[in-house]
Amino acid sequence: MHSKDPHVALFRRLALSQPGAVESSHMGQPDFRLNDRIFATLSAQATGRGVLKLTLEQQEAFTTEMPKVFEAIPGGWGRMGMTFVNLSQVDESTLEGALATAYHNVKAKQLDKKAKRSKPSRSRLQ
Repeated sequence: MHSKDPHVALFRRLALSQPGAVESSHMGQPDFRLNDRIFATLSAQATGRGVLKLTLEQQEAFTTEMPKVFEAIPGGWGRMGMTFVNLSQVDESTLEGALATAYHNVKAKQLDKKAKRSKPSRSRLQ
């Protein structure tokens, strides 16, 4: 079920504008993935927030620079980089950049794993 909220619609449109991104769902909530790995969700849309998967360093930078817009999710999820974005407070270009950041984190991790798998280890060659 798609929300009529224009802020949620913008989040969805920008998330899906990332190359190869698809909308799926986790526990009944919309999420956005690259190759089956989540980079953002709308699990908090009922409270007017989206969720981004950031590194701890990125989370710190976003929340320090724009504390009214970005907030670490309380508890363990937040300590893993999961970050709320206040959809009514964020402008389109900031949201687009934040979603791109989360997307590129997942993409970089996937490329890194792929590179490690394609390199034969020395121990196998001996």
